[in-house]
Amino acid sequence: MKVVPLNDKIVVKRLEAEEKTAGGIVLPDSAKEKPKQGKVLSVGDGKLLENGKRAAFQVKEGDRVLFSSYAGNEVTIDGDEYLIMSEDDILAIVD
Repeated sequence: MKVVPLNDKIVVKRLEAEEKTAGGIVLPDSAKEKPKQGKVLSVGDGKLLENGKRAAFQVKEGDRVLFSSYAGNEVTIDGDEYLIMSEDDILAIVD
């Protein structure tokens, strides 16, 4: 199933949580934080401007992005979890 976001919304797949700390300690599931990084799967048409045109997105499909902890809305489709968020919720693009 393909999810097509509307207007200035973006669909992001959250990256997997780290299994170990930098020091090599294995983390149990209860101690793992939800990652604040994800991959952009699809983008909407852009924010509608006052002149009737659409603003271009700064991110594109396939970009790896950083976002705030409580960004977007979590949705589950076909057993997979996704975030649908506004472009304003994205903090940076990671190369």
